[in-house]
Amino acid sequence: MFDELSDLYQQVILDHCKHPRNFHELPNATCSAQGQNPLCGDQLRLFLLMEGDKVKDISFLGVGCCISKASASLMTDAAKGKTREEVYRMFDQVHEMVTTGRVVGDVGKLAAFAGVYKFPARVKCAILSWHAVKAALQGEGQPVSTENEET
Repeated sequence: MFDELSDLYQQVILDHCKHPRNFHELPNATCSAQGQNPLCGDQLRLFLLMEGDKVKDISFLGVGCCISKASASLMTDAAKGKTREEVYRMFDQVHEMVTTGRVVGDVGKLAAFAGVYKFPARVKCAILSWHAVKAALQGEGQPVSTENEET
């Protein structure tokens, strides 16, 4: 059973890596953020269209490893339609999951990243887009870097 689940998670990550969702610029974005992971070379820019306190639309552009691109793709899917606070809670859940392997609550397809904690160099790849979305929602003007953040 574990091997089947592991295979399914790998398929989800590969699918989102090869065919990222929401991979385009949002010309009418109300906030955005840049993120970089110098260790792996991941670079992304997030675009958010907020309607009040809700993420009406979200997208990204960038280059990076498969984990980074898949994480950004799944994050944009998960964040659409959520409030600022819901996105912050998802950040906490994903951060816990990728650093410890513990899945807290219903994270849906994001559970594909539960095994990342076993590969410390990949944790920063998986969490980069999440730091960027947090920065965008907080209106921080400076790019986020995995080297400036505690993973």
